Formats: sequence, structure tokens, C-alpha cells
Amino acid sequence: MTDAGLRHGRASLGLSFGVQGVAFALLVTRIPAIQDQYGISDGLLPVFLAAVPILAGAGSVATEKVVARVRPSLVLRWAQPLVLLALLGVGAGREMWHVAVALGVFGLAVGALDASMNMRGVSLQRAYGRSIMTGFHAAYSLGGIAGATLAWAGARWELSLLASYLPVVAVLLPAALIGSRWYTEGKGAEGKLPDGTEAGAGTGSESAGGALSFKLLLPLCLIMTFAYIGDSTVSNWSAKYLQDVLGSSEQLATVPYNVYMVTTLLGRAVGDLGVRRFGAVAVVRGGSLLAAGGFAVVAVAPGAWVGMLGFTMLGFGLCVIVPQTFAAAGRMFPGNSDAAVARLNIFNYVGFLVGSPLVGALGDAWSYRGAMLVPMVLVLATLVYARAFGPETARYGGGHERPRTADVG
Repeated sequence: MTDAGLRHGRASLGLSFGVQGVAFALLVTRIPAIQDQYGISDGLLPVFLAAVPILAGAGSVATEKVVARVRPSLVLRWAQPLVLLALLGVGAGREMWHVAVALGVFGLAVGALDASMNMRGVSLQRAYGRSIMTGFHAAYSLGGIAGATLAWAGARWELSLLASYLPVVAVLLPAALIGSRWYTEGKGAEGKLPDGTEAGAGTGSESAGGALSFKLLLPLCLIMTFAYIGDSTVSNWSAKYLQDVLGSSEQLATVPYNVYMVTTLLGRAVGDLGVRRFGAVAVVRGGSLLAAGGFAVVAVAPGAWVGMLGFTMLGFGLCVIVPQTFAAAGRMFPGNSDAAVARLNIFNYVGFLVGSPLVGALGDAWSYRGAMLVPMVLVLATLVYARAFGPETARYGGGHERPRTADVG
């Protein structure tokens, strides 16, 4: 593939990540308006909210099967418009079954979209021969900030959901379809790592480079779960924590999540440079320590401003873990990276489902300060598995020691 083709493929995939960030933010930040429009009770709302990540996990599983027959870029090309149309359906409906169907389609399509986008990102990174994966997730963060801003404007001007969603979909849908013309497979050298060395060399093990072994993938699945437990803790509890525990005003309580999103964007914007300079293992270890430190600061904060410092640290720390986890799966199974990414993507939704109820239950039964220590410990557990992010993991059988020169004679 030509350099121009790779650049066009990278730009079009970055656009897809950005569009997805906008769409998801527009949905989750207008949940109160969705509840009011359809008369969803407080008791029924958690069922609707849990259904989306559950169906997204099902969509990711289905994508693993589909890409065995068709190119992931084809799945991506049609999943993204379906997400946008489902979002529009959420805004346009009036009956309870309307929103149930729309959210069901949204969840399934999001699972397929997340999986196929990250498949393409891993493949393009292999073709480039250097870290670019974190940049795609930076585009997602930027889209999320834009979507949250648009949602704020819609709520501020008391626009209906349809009036908020229709102009956005009218712009993003054709843009996504046009951008999909430049999707590339970006396979790179078959069975090679970005540095050009053979994956699985020296072991004769097929599991590292070819057939997917869940045992080898499990450490990355756990890391993905821990990262999203941390992320969902910030998303769902930062405002309540600042207001109820640290005594901030209602207006100030809205700031931490915005700060978290901005720092996530900034951290991801420079994350690939850090990986190229220091390596993925060092970047993930540093991010894990910074995120754990952020949770510790939040847990002991004497007031709102110190608490916001903790949430700022969390943004910079957590932001690099997820994209590098996808990239590590691609290195671990270079001959079967699409299936590895689809399988790993499921644990994105597992963490999202577990994180918020876990912190809420611990906060009610114990204390919200103490509850913040649980995601802190889980993020620290990433350090135990950090070696899974190194290129030696792919070459030497998913976590075994690299043989010394003397050992191989």
C-alpha cells in the first residue's frame, strides 16, 4: 500500500472515531431528557441503560464471526451509519417500544463499530510500523467533548431530542459515508511486528501469532476491565462525589468530568509519542501509577479543588491504557488480530457494567471515600500484567521470558 493510501486510511479512521465519540456523548449526556420523553421510571431506567452495553458485547461477539468472512472495513462502513440512525430514532420516537428498539439497535451497532474500528486501528499501526493507536482514541475523546458540548447547548436552549440530534446526524452521516471510501485494511507485513521481526520466532508456538488463545489474552482482558471500571467511576460518580462528599456547589460538581475528558484528550494526543520514545510497557506502567494516584487523591481530598486535581490525574493516567491494550492484542496475535480485538472489546462493556454499580454499592454500604480505593487497587493490578504490552510477548508466546542468547545456543 502507498504512503498516500495509508495517510488517507488513517484520516478516515480518525474521522470514524471522532463521529463515534460525538454520537455516544449525545446519547449518554441526554439520558434525563430521554427518560422524560418516554416516561421511563427510575426503576426501569437501569434496565435500559444496562441493555446497551450488554447488546454491544453481543455485537462485538458477532463481529468476530462476521470478519472471518468479510473485511472489517465493510462492517465499519455500515455499522457507523446504523449507530447514527439509531441515535436519531431515540430522538424521534414517542412510545416505550420505540426507544427500546432504537437503543437495542444502537447497542448492537456500537459493539460492531467499536470492534471494527479498533481492528482497523491495530492493522494500520502494524502497517505504519510505529504507535498511532492512541491518536485514534484521542479523536474519540475530541468527539466526546464536542458531543457533550452540543448536548449542553440542546439542554440549555430546551431543544427536543429530535431537534438536537437531527442536525448532527444530517452532518455526520454523509461525512462518515464519504470518509468510508478511504478505509484501508493496512495489513502490513504478514506475521511481522512493527520492527519487522517475526512474531512467535524461537518458540514454534502458533498461539502467539496465529490461533487465538484466550489464556494468553486474559491478562489484557482484565486490564481492559479494570480501565473501564475506573473510567465509569469518573463518568458516573465524579459529580455526586464532589457535591455530596467534598461539599462543592452543584455548578462546580459538573466540572470534574469535563476536566477528565479534556485531560484524556491531551494525554492521548501525546501518548503515541511517549510509546515511541519509552515503549508501551513504560507508558502503561506510568499511566497506571498516575491513575492510582488520582484515585488516592480523590479518596483523601479535604475539599473540592483537591478532588478535581485527583480527577485531572485520572484523565492523564487512564487515557493511554485502553488504546495500548488493543495494540498489545494485535502484537500478541498478529495472524489473528481481528478476532483478538473483538474478544478484547467485550471487556470494555464488562468494565462499564461493573464499575458504576460496584462503586455505588460500596459507597452506600461503607463510604464513598473508601469506594474510591477499589478502582485504585484494580488499576494498580495493571502493573502485574504490564509486560503483556511488550513486543517480546508476541514473539515469545504471550508472556514467557525471552530466551537469552546463551539459552538458544
